[in-house]
Amino acid sequence: MRRATEADVPAIVTLLADDELGAKRESLNDMAPYLVAFAAIDADPHQLLVVAELAGNLAGTVQLTFIRGLSHRGATRAQIEAVRIASHLRGQGHGTTLIAWAIEEARRRNCHLVQLTSNNSRTDAHRFYTRLGFTQSHAGFKFPLH
Repeated sequence: MRRATEADVPAIVTLLADDELGAKRESLNDMAPYLVAFAAIDADPHQLLVVAELAGNLAGTVQLTFIRGLSHRGATRAQIEAVRIASHLRGQGHGTTLIAWAIEEARRRNCHLVQLTSNNSRTDAHRFYTRLGFTQSHAGFKFPLH
């Protein structure tokens, strides 16, 4: 695992687009908006975008957001987002390694808990997260602005 660099952005976007949902919302034709977003993420100390490498190739990615709140006695929580493993590497334990790393990073930063959301259609991902010890304790809601 290592912190993502600007040079990784096209490969990360390729990972994000490599599933049924991502194929509908990502565009590999124009990296400009992704590069703007990367610069903001990289400059924010409460964000951490990492990539997993395997034999010199990008194998996966995850973004962590560290959220400080008043609840839980002023605790910080880590939000896991955009978890992706290259499709040809799925089912080989790399996702488990990626999530374990994210949990350890959250511990290292003294987070109270780790949380994530997963689209209702991603039933395989739900089984994966449950197997790792996550519980479906809350219902999530989205309100699209665009």
